[in-house]
Amino acid sequence: MSSAADTPIDSLAPPAERDWRTLAELVALGAIWGGSFLFMRVAAKDFGPFPMVATRLAFGSVILLPLLWRARSTIRFSHLWKMLVMGALSAAIPFTLFAWGAERAPAGIGAIANSMTVLFAALVAFIGFGEKIGTRKAIALVAGFVGVVILASGRTAGENVAPAAVAGAAASFCYGLAANLIKKYLADISPTAVAAGCLLGATLLMAPLAWMTWPEAPIPTKSWVAVVALGVLSTGLAYAFYFRLIQRIGAPRAATSTYLVPLFGVAWAWMFLGEALTPTMGLAGVVILGSVIFSQKRKA
Repeated sequence: MSSAADTPIDSLAPPAERDWRTLAELVALGAIWGGSFLFMRVAAKDFGPFPMVATRLAFGSVILLPLLWRARSTIRFSHLWKMLVMGALSAAIPFTLFAWGAERAPAGIGAIANSMTVLFAALVAFIGFGEKIGTRKAIALVAGFVGVVILASGRTAGENVAPAAVAGAAASFCYGLAANLIKKYLADISPTAVAAGCLLGATLLMAPLAWMTWPEAPIPTKSWVAVVALGVLSTGLAYAFYFRLIQRIGAPRAATSTYLVPLFGVAWAWMFLGEALTPTMGLAGVVILGSVIFSQKRKA
């Protein structure tokens, strides 16, 4: 029989207290990830995509490195190249696509496009791994793609945002592909070790590109602050926070935090950068986010 000392702290708290704590943590995680698009928008033009992403990954890797070291006994040589590939798909490529888009369009464009990750994960699982998709998710996928088309058709301050919207959708596809591959090929080690290893692998991949394209002009302090916040807060701490939630409440519930990312992404950009929510962005956000939520609902 286990004693109170052996029981997780959350199980000692009343159910109502646990529910409120979980809700608060999910909202906080959505706010942190939504803030990443604000930070990218601030720093992208001064850093450029490759240097910004490499710096972001370096700070994030430093935060998560202790988790990788703790799990070192479970990591075999065969895991290393897999982490390198997954690091490219789950971090290096999508981060670069979002950073490229942040140079060209408001932060809200990337935040809204990011919502497609859940739907792309379902599509990849259906096409590549033979999982059933179901009528509900099929309808949601079509609606989600319609939302991306709507998003790409808009203009902000006379500027065409289609390239940034397409880049954001491509980044979300990379996330969805990586999620399926990680589930298949890295399921035998802890999720936190996977997150840390993938970030470290992505850092190694991006370092040469960052070195070759590092800006010659001095980088302003505000952009350095934004990139440090992007790496430490929105990457390192957020990943650790997310996997802590997965271990406590399970992946499906933890994933609901991603529904809040576009809402916070648009809100932070409006509050701190004065970027307006255009009718096209609003409609696209409703369609994409609605399709994602619809895809997750199940019959009672």
